[in-house]
Amino acid sequence: MTDAEIKFAHLEGPTFAAYTPDGKYLFTAGQNSSLRRFVHGSPDEPEHIDREYGSNTGISITNESIFVSCEDGLVESYSTRMNGTYQLLTRFSLAARDVAVTPDGHWVAACGDDINVKVVNTHDTTKHMILRHHSKPIKHLTFDPSGSLLACSSVDGIIYIYSLTTETPDLLHKVIGIIPEIDVDSDISTRAVWHPDGRAFVVGQNNMDIAVVSRQDWGIKKIFAGGHSSDITALAWSKNGAFLASGDSKGNTIIWESRNQTIVSKRNYEGGITSISWHPTENVITYSTRLGTVYIQSKALSSDHENTLKLHLQPAPGFLSAGGDFVRLERRAEQKEDRSNRQEKTSIDDILAELEGDGEDDWLEDDDGAGYGERNENGKRAAGGLSLGVPSIKRHAYGSWSPDIHESLQPGSTPWRGDRRYLFLSLIGFAWTVDQKTHNTVTVEFYDQEQYRNFHFTDPLLYDKAVLNENGSLFCSPPGRGNPALLFYREHETWGVRHEWKTRLPDGEEVVSIALSNAYVVACTSNGYIRVYSLYGVPVKVYRQKHTPVVSCTSWSDYVMILGNGPVTADGRAQLTYTIENIRRGEVIQSNDVVAIPDKATIKNLFFSDNGNPMVYTSNGVLLVLQHWRSPGQAQWVPILDTAHLDRRIGGKKEESYWPVAVSQDKFCCIILKGGEKYPYFPRPLLSEFEFRVPVSNPPDEDQAKNDPISKLEESYVRESVLVSLAEDLVENTRAEEHEKMDVVRRNVSIDKILLQMLALECKDEEKQSKCLEIVGLMRQPRTLEMAIKVAVKYDRHALAEKIEEMRNQMEED
Repeated sequence: MTDAEIKFAHLEGPTFAAYTPDGKYLFTAGQNSSLRRFVHGSPDEPEHIDREYGSNTGISITNESIFVSCEDGLVESYSTRMNGTYQLLTRFSLAARDVAVTPDGHWVAACGDDINVKVVNTHDTTKHMILRHHSKPIKHLTFDPSGSLLACSSVDGIIYIYSLTTETPDLLHKVIGIIPEIDVDSDISTRAVWHPDGRAFVVGQNNMDIAVVSRQDWGIKKIFAGGHSSDITALAWSKNGAFLASGDSKGNTIIWESRNQTIVSKRNYEGGITSISWHPTENVITYSTRLGTVYIQSKALSSDHENTLKLHLQPAPGFLSAGGDFVRLERRAEQKEDRSNRQEKTSIDDILAELEGDGEDDWLEDDDGAGYGERNENGKRAAGGLSLGVPSIKRHAYGSWSPDIHESLQPGSTPWRGDRRYLFLSLIGFAWTVDQKTHNTVTVEFYDQEQYRNFHFTDPLLYDKAVLNENGSLFCSPPGRGNPALLFYREHETWGVRHEWKTRLPDGEEVVSIALSNAYVVACTSNGYIRVYSLYGVPVKVYRQKHTPVVSCTSWSDYVMILGNGPVTADGRAQLTYTIENIRRGEVIQSNDVVAIPDKATIKNLFFSDNGNPMVYTSNGVLLVLQHWRSPGQAQWVPILDTAHLDRRIGGKKEESYWPVAVSQDKFCCIILKGGEKYPYFPRPLLSEFEFRVPVSNPPDEDQAKNDPISKLEESYVRESVLVSLAEDLVENTRAEEHEKMDVVRRNVSIDKILLQMLALECKDEEKQSKCLEIVGLMRQPRTLEMAIKVAVKYDRHALAEKIEEMRNQMEED
C-alpha cells in the first residue's frame, strides 16, 4: 500500500510522465494515443490532446512545448498551453522509440527502429543532422545538461556519445559492456541519465545494479548496488543531483542518496515502473506504470533528507565540489518564494538579462556593514568599497561553481569493459576481476611462475583496487551492501608460511588510492586521510593530506608519493600537487609542489622506477621523471620520453597509443594500444619496451640523421646527464651497493664519450670554435681533456688545443 495520489491516466501499457521545468504542469503520455496535462497541486480533471494514430513511446518537455515519439513513426510537438498548436518535426518509416530535447529547446533528437538518429531544429525543421555511426536501432536518447553531448543507448548494449557542437556531429566514444542487450520493445531501461552537473551519467546494468559512468574516461566511477532484484526500468535524478530515484519491472522504487550510494526510501507501486519524474522545486516525485496509472508521491523524502533536496547543485557520485564538502545554503522563505516563480534560464541571453536586471541581487545581505546592500538615488545597488566605476560581477545565490579538478586514479587499473577489468598491471604480474552478477572472481598471475604461485578466489566484497609487488598483494573494497571499506593484504605463496590480514575503515570512509612497498601499506581515503600500515597490519600513522581531494599515491621502499588537488588557477583548474615523504624517518622531502603537466592533460599512471625515481605518464604521451627529488625545493620534472616522437610514429606510420606499466633498466615498459583503444583488454596483451629519448629537438628521420648526426648526440648528452644525476642522488642518499656506484662511473664515461664525438663533428667547422670550447667545458675527467686536445690538433685547431690544455691544468689543480 502507498499514500501516493493515483491518477488513472491511460490504457494499460507503458506510460510516461514528466513535469515542465517550472513545475506548473505534469504531462503524461500512454497507449491510448492521447496526452494529458495535470495542473500541479490541483484536483481538477486534466486537459487532454487526442492524437489520431499510434501509441506514444516517449516524451520530452520544455516550459513551452511537449515533444512526443510514437509507434506510427511520427515525432511531433504540442504547446504546453494546450491551444492546439501542433508541429510535425520528423517521421520514421518504422516505429519511433524515444525523443529528447536540449535544455534550451532549440534541438530535438529522435530515434526509432530505422537505426539512424535524427536531430532536428525546433524552429526550422529543414535544419537537421543524421547520426549514422551505429549499426543497430537506438532505444533511448538523452542530452547532457549543456545540450552539447547526446548519449544514444543501442539495443546491442553500446552507448554512443555524440558531440553536437559542430555542423557535422562527432562520435566521441562508444561505451561498451556496461548496459545489457535488449529488444526494441523491451521495458528494460538502458537510458543514460545525466547527472545535473554534467560530469557523469547513470545506467542500469544486467545485474540490477546502477553504474555511474564518468564523462572523463567513460569508465564506471561508482555503483548503486544491492537495491533491486528485477530489471531496472526507470532512473531519474533530483533537480540538484543529491538523490537518485530508480524503479524496476516489479513496481519497486528506491530513492538513493547520491553522495554515498545509500538507500533512503523504498516503496512499491502496482505495475512495473515505466518512468520517474521529480518535481523541480518540491518534495514530490511521480511514477508511471505499465498499467497506465500515475502515482504522485508527496513527501517523497523524510524531513531528515528534505533539507538536502533544497541545497544548490550537488556533485555527481565519485566527484567532489570545491572544498570537498556539500555546501549547505540556508534560504529564507521570501527567497524561496521568489525563486520558485522564476523559470530556469539556459541561454546566454537569459543569463545576461538576469545579470543586468534590477532587483536580481536582492539575496545579498549587508552582514558586515560595508554598504553592499544600500541603493543609490536611482535605486541601483551601491558598489560598497568598490567605487571606481567598474561594474562588479554579481553572484547567483542559487547554483554553484566548481573548479575543474583532477579525478582520482588507481595506478595500473583499467575501467570495466564487458564483465571484466584489470585491477593492476605491472612487471611482477597482473590481477583482474570478473563480474559474476552476484559476486566477482579475482585472478592473480605472475610472470615468474617458478618463484610465485598464481591464485584465484571468489570475491563477495567486490574489490575494486589492487597492487602487487615482490612480497605480496594488496586489495581494497568499497563500502556497500552493509559493509565498510576494507583493506586486504596477502603475502605471496612461497615455501614458507603465508601471512595475510584485513582491516576495516571507519563507516562512511572510502579508499581513493592504495600503494604497497617492501615496507609499508598506504591508503588514501575520501576524508583526505593518509593511512599507513606495516606489512603485518600494524597501523603506523594517520594524518590528513593538506591538498584534497586526493588524486593518487604510489610508494617505494620507505617513500610514498601522494598526488592531490591544489590551488585553483585563473582558468578554473586545480593544480595537481605532489608530496613525497619518508615514512620511516617521518621526513617530508617535497611538500605540495606542482606536478608539471600541460593544461588539460591528465595523469595516466604514476610509479617509482626500478631504482626508485618518481615517474608520471601523462595523457599527451609524455613520460616525466622527478630529478633531484631527494633535495627539498630542488626537484624538477624532466621529460624523459615523448611517445608522440617515437620513430615508429614519425610521419603517421602508426596510429597507436601506449598504456604505461613501469620503467625498468632505463626503458619505458608499456602496452601498445592500436587505433582508438584507450585501455588494454583481454586476452592479456604483450609488453613492449622503448628507449628513453629526451625531446631536445624534432627527431630526425633516417636521411636527416645521416646528414645531421649532431642532433642525436645532443639528445644523448642531455639524456645521460639526467640519468647520471639520478644515479648520483641514489648513491649519495642511500647505502648504495657496489654496482650502483659503478653505474655512476660508467655513465660519466659515457657522457665524456658523447662530448668527444660532438667535439669531433664541430671541429670540422672553423666558425664553431666557441661552441667547441663550451663542449670541452662540459667534460668531467682530465683524461678526456687530453683526448680532446688530440681531436683539436687532428683538425688543425691549435688555438683551441691551447685553451683546452689550460682547462686541463686548471682541473688537475682543483
